[in-house]
Amino acid sequence: MALAERARAVTPIAIDRRAADNLRFIRDTMERASAFTAVPGWGGVAIGFTALIAGTAAAGRTLDQQFFVWLVEALLAIAVGGLALRWKSRRVALPMFSRPARRALVSFAPPLLAGAMLTTVLYHLHALGVIAGLWLLLYGVAVMTGGAFSVRIVPVMGLCFMILGAAALLLPPSWGNLFMIAGFGGLHIGFGLVIARRYGG
Repeated sequence: MALAERARAVTPIAIDRRAADNLRFIRDTMERASAFTAVPGWGGVAIGFTALIAGTAAAGRTLDQQFFVWLVEALLAIAVGGLALRWKSRRVALPMFSRPARRALVSFAPPLLAGAMLTTVLYHLHALGVIAGLWLLLYGVAVMTGGAFSVRIVPVMGLCFMILGAAALLLPPSWGNLFMIAGFGGLHIGFGLVIARRYGG
């Protein structure tokens, strides 16, 4: 019994199996490293500027009107973000559906889907006063979870969005537009510039 176990212990591992393991490790390491260049900083800056325009357009309007202005901005931001991600993926020769990209998307999407569902419910309940805080909070959660597979500064940005969202929920609804400007405008521009300069666009 002991001899059989000893014989199995000294049995050499096939070189092709070891090579496959090494290649898998190298590939996974390279994919993890490639996530450092996946976040489009200039795309964040562009989204920030469109948010500043939206916030200016929404200023002084009713909550209903502000909601529709920001809803249009959200759809525009999705389009801008998608184009920026595609541009940067091509620029750094990183496939948009690489393993890190898929992991980030799977982590990023659920909070946004939850936000869309809650927004629909709150709209029908005429409870638009909490929309700003909800959007900032859940977007921050999405950025934090998706940012776990990206550069370290991305989860920090998500945390800042969450703090703004929590503050917006606790303070008067009339301040909501200012919080949206500070978050979707200011944070996107500030962090986008840092990401663009440090991580190649």
